[in-house]
This record gives sequence, structure tokens and C-alpha cells, in this order.
Amino acid sequence: MIAVNDNAPRLTPEQYLVWEETRPEKYEYIDGEVYAMSGGSVNHGRIAIRLTTLFDTHLEGSDCITGNSDIKVKIAEAQNYTYPDASVTCDARDRTTPQYITYPCLVVEVLSEGTEAYDRGGKFRLYRQNPVLQDYLLVSSTKIEMDLYHKTEADDWVIINYQPGDTIELQSIGLSFAIEHVYRGLILTPDSQPTM
Repeated sequence: MIAVNDNAPRLTPEQYLVWEETRPEKYEYIDGEVYAMSGGSVNHGRIAIRLTTLFDTHLEGSDCITGNSDIKVKIAEAQNYTYPDASVTCDARDRTTPQYITYPCLVVEVLSEGTEAYDRGGKFRLYRQNPVLQDYLLVSSTKIEMDLYHKTEADDWVIINYQPGDTIELQSIGLSFAIEHVYRGLILTPDSQPTM
């Protein structure tokens, strides 16, 4: 989750990388503005941990790097930086940049009420600038549901909605798993309903 930092200075990308290292918090950097990363719910954290563990175990012994929310992603062809909840890169170029990765084939965002619209819209537009991104997975933290944005061989993006009983197919890393595996043991609460 992100929140605008009203007191943060406007920075160049180079200044941001140096400035953020002196801060106790993480900040995303979009078009010169910095945004403080705030914490999520318990379910948000547990889902993110389960996914990164699942990816890392599946990719053990490969040259791929599994990232959690502490690994910054530089937006390819831009000077913006984000912190997805999970990511995987198998691109050798990402082994040469110790502060961030640039070429993930898979990016995951666990949705929260405050960031869902941005994750589906503006953030996805940023991630799509990456020429090697194949899968963008949006994961609900309030119900058993995931939306996969998958890039086809024709460079078109298709959306696949997964519900209870479905098997998630992540072609980017050659992994299939039952959706319930990620949600096991969680107490899910429905989205907040507006009062009338």
C-alpha cells in the first residue's frame, strides 16, 4: 500500500536512490514524486509470503531471482521504481544491479481497498513498459480470487479470472497451483460495503 508523502522533496531518480537508502521506510518513486509504503493486513502479508515461498521453492536451482516486497523494481524505459508484493526475474541483466531489478517476467500485487484501482490501472500501465513481463497477478486478500493479466505471443494482454476450485497457470515461470493453496487457513472478510 502507498501513501503520498507531503513532506518529501521532489527528486531526480539518482537522488531518490541515494535518499531512500537513508530512510527507515521504503518509498516508491513515480515521475519525481516519492510515496511512502505503508503496511497491509495480516492476510495481505500471509498471502504475499505464501506466494514468494511457492515461487522460490519451485525455482530452486534455477538462475531466477524471487523477490518479496523488499525488492525494488525499476520500470523499464522509465525512471520510476515500485515495490510489488512479489516478483520473479530470470533475466541475467538483473544480476548486475544490487539496488533493484528491471526485467521481471512475473509481478504480483496483493490487493487492498486503498490500492486496488491503482494496481489495476496506473501501476499496470507502468509494468507493461517492461518488454519481458509475461504475467501480472492481482490477488484478493478478502476472498478467494485472483486475476491474471497474461501477455500472449501476439503481445496482447488477456485477463483470466480465477475462483475457488481453479488452478492458477503461470506460464512465465512454468508453475501451476490450486488457488486454495494460497488461502489455506485464512479468515477472509468480505469487502467493505458502502452504507446508505
